[in-house]
Amino acid sequence: MAVEMNTDGYPQAVYRAEQVRELDRLAIASGPSGFELMCRAGQVAFDELRRRWPDATAVDVYCGGGNNGGDGYIVAALAAQQGMSVRCLSLKHELKGEALRAAARARAAGVPIIQWSPQCALRAAVVVDALLGTGVNSELRPIYREAIEQINRRACPVLAIDLPSGLHADTGMPCGDCVLADVTVSFIGLKQGLCTGLAAEVVGDVVFDRLAVPAEVYQQVRPSARRIDGVAMLGQWGPRSASSHKGQAGHVLVVGGDYGMAGAAALASAAAARSGAGLVSCLTRPEHVAIIVSVRPEVMAHGLGPGAVLAEQLSRASVVALGPGLGQQAWGRELWQQVIAADRPLVLDADGLNLLAQQPDAVAGRSAALVLTPHPGEAARLLECSVAEVQRDRFAAVTALARRYAAVVVLKGAGTLVGDGDRMWINATGNPGMASGGMGDVLSGVIAALMAQGMSAEDACCLGVDMHGRAADRAAQRGQRGLLAGDVIHELRGVINAV
Repeated sequence: MAVEMNTDGYPQAVYRAEQVRELDRLAIASGPSGFELMCRAGQVAFDELRRRWPDATAVDVYCGGGNNGGDGYIVAALAAQQGMSVRCLSLKHELKGEALRAAARARAAGVPIIQWSPQCALRAAVVVDALLGTGVNSELRPIYREAIEQINRRACPVLAIDLPSGLHADTGMPCGDCVLADVTVSFIGLKQGLCTGLAAEVVGDVVFDRLAVPAEVYQQVRPSARRIDGVAMLGQWGPRSASSHKGQAGHVLVVGGDYGMAGAAALASAAAARSGAGLVSCLTRPEHVAIIVSVRPEVMAHGLGPGAVLAEQLSRASVVALGPGLGQQAWGRELWQQVIAADRPLVLDADGLNLLAQQPDAVAGRSAALVLTPHPGEAARLLECSVAEVQRDRFAAVTALARRYAAVVVLKGAGTLVGDGDRMWINATGNPGMASGGMGDVLSGVIAALMAQGMSAEDACCLGVDMHGRAADRAAQRGQRGLLAGDVIHELRGVINAV
């Protein structure tokens, strides 16, 4: 059985650090020794170094004391055998096991192993970071912080082995200081911390190699999460039937757009229409109907004054997107209460989430699908904690939200996460240009449209965040700064029909 790969060439499965250690143990039990795996890892890392920087003649390898450091010693030995000027800067006096064997191989190749100090002078064209691996889960010791600071001050490229030293392999957050890598070469199992949190700031390009570990090994460890493959999902969804009509493509109802926020409801409605919903309605302030119709005449916009009853509109909706521009004043609160009580399939965003944080029991006992799409600030309010706590472990936050509210949760940000309380998915599309107003409104419209067309809440969230990011990546080809939510909507049609 083959290891499942996404269409981007990377594994679908990602793992926590303890799971990667188990994969490593199982791999060794299946045949290759630990030292053989270390040699394979060192060869892959060295090959990547030569590919990236073919003209480099001098390399400094920063080595810790564990297997990560052992990989670094193997890289150093290979570099010396190729005639490069190389030295190892060691932060560990005593080595054991495979790392000790690797250091002996480096010495035999003529590599000087120098005890690192802050006074070590710069002499390399490339730095290899082999200080710390997946075992780091707390604040770094001062000596490692100083070495990392020195690496980051050096005006030369950095290749990190397995993950940048100081990065938490499970959360994607630095344990204090963290190496800023240009490329990270990871092995055996892709670590979930490389895919979300602040990892995007430090990992550079990620290269993965399973080191020829047998596929059977991977069948014995359940991944902690899976990377979303939107291209494959679209391919499996397939084209519409030749006899399709709009009634078969679902009806999205967007509820929101209080005074000063008509644009949010308009963006969500337009995104739902561009994502294939057969019908889109928008319930908003009466003063905003003309605005929304002028922007997107295909949307059926209805004005709602105070005390309006939504029963008829809700009964016709396949899915409701509640929150874009809703506000938290009396008008928005009244609409929120009616939609929640109707128990329709629901995507909650923006002030829909903020109102839920104030009445967390309001969704208890629902039978219809519920999707929450918070950014970290909204997630913190829903969990009654700080934003820092959410960001410290985004995976744990998603699981806690999904279980507390019996919902599928989309935690937005770099490496957006989707979770249902038992399973987790990670998105790999999107770019920093998406840090502008209205992007979340677009996403809520996309997810609602996919649900309206018959997708499960989980699939709609996974494909929705992938499409949203993929459309933004297309739009960003002209530059990330100045990227607007409307630019993303313009690209959605091309993305959903790309396969």
